[in-house]
Order: sequence, then C-alpha cells, then structure tokens
Amino acid sequence: MTTDRSPLTWRTSAHSDSGSECVEVTVTTDTSRWPHKADSEMLYLMRDSKNPDSPVLAFTPAEWEAFVLGVKDGEFDLADED
Repeated sequence: MTTDRSPLTWRTSAHSDSGSECVEVTVTTDTSRWPHKADSEMLYLMRDSKNPDSPVLAFTPAEWEAFVLGVKDGEFDLADED
C-alpha cells in the first residue's frame, strides 16, 4: 500500500463560477483510506464542493476513465422534465 501524507489540492472546473455548485477533484497515491483499492498506484478523488467534509468517492484510473467517458457521452444527464 502506497502512503503519501502530503495535503491534497482539490480543484473545481473553470466553468463552475465560484465552485459552490460543483464537485472538487484531486489525485493521490495514498490509498490507505480505501483499502479495497490498495492495488491501484493512484486514485482520483471526488467530493461535493459545498460540503468538503462529505464522503469522498475514490476511483481507480480505469474507473475514472469510464466515468469521464460516461459524462462526455451524456450517460448521467438528467431527463428533461416537461
């Protein structure tokens, strides 16, 4: 298990204005909080920007790539309410 105790630098999208209605993302090599993903050399982490103490989602590089491709493909778009 890799352990990197340096502080995390969270980033929001440049399109999120103040970042109050967005998610924040960072990358880490410290997998100690996610032992079920300890085989990964790094993790992409995501949290709610409005609540930095909320739970953090952890993605392996393959999971992150699949997630990003799904976002770009519209897989997570909300259905229009008419």
